[in-house]
Amino acid sequence: MADYPIIADVSSFIVKTLREKMCPEPIPSPNNIEISSPLSQDVDYIVGLYLYDIIEDLQVSSPRMVERGRAELSKPPRPYALYYMVFINGSSQMGLKAPDIQKIIGRVAQIVNDHSSVRPNELQRYLTADEPPIVLSQAKISLEEKVRVWQAINKPYQISLFYKAAPVFLSSGEVISTPQVLDARFSLQNVYERKEEE
Repeated sequence: MADYPIIADVSSFIVKTLREKMCPEPIPSPNNIEISSPLSQDVDYIVGLYLYDIIEDLQVSSPRMVERGRAELSKPPRPYALYYMVFINGSSQMGLKAPDIQKIIGRVAQIVNDHSSVRPNELQRYLTADEPPIVLSQAKISLEEKVRVWQAINKPYQISLFYKAAPVFLSSGEVISTPQVLDARFSLQNVYERKEEE
């Protein structure tokens, strides 16, 4: 199962995909798309990806103890859902107007629709197990909930996209050593001898 950098890996995958598909139109440079918070005063980026919540996904069943070699086990991985907001940096020096913002938002939605899943072993190449894909889907939250996300960072609401990435299985760092079998004794008895005794 994926190790702890998987959360950062998912964020990097989303930004990498947006950079590849949005530049040079409608975004002039890959550097204009960043993992950031709307609180950031950096004026160099236009599109920001903000991870605003991480919740354990109790609806997804997780496997039991995971075998690591012949004599080690680890605790089962925990499934999480990552919640993202894709927003336009209002302090950008690009001088964007409402039609520009809507065009950018539309392109982001189109790209996510076309590239909505990734397998964990594409993010962490050393993984050998075939894990379920991490799917990026629109977060089913109301306008009021979206406004509250903006209020939590003391910013006025602006048009933005909200996504959920799940399931993200996070492996345990705890390894349990199982006792090794050092000595085994077997007893064999001839079936014919046993019948004669009866």
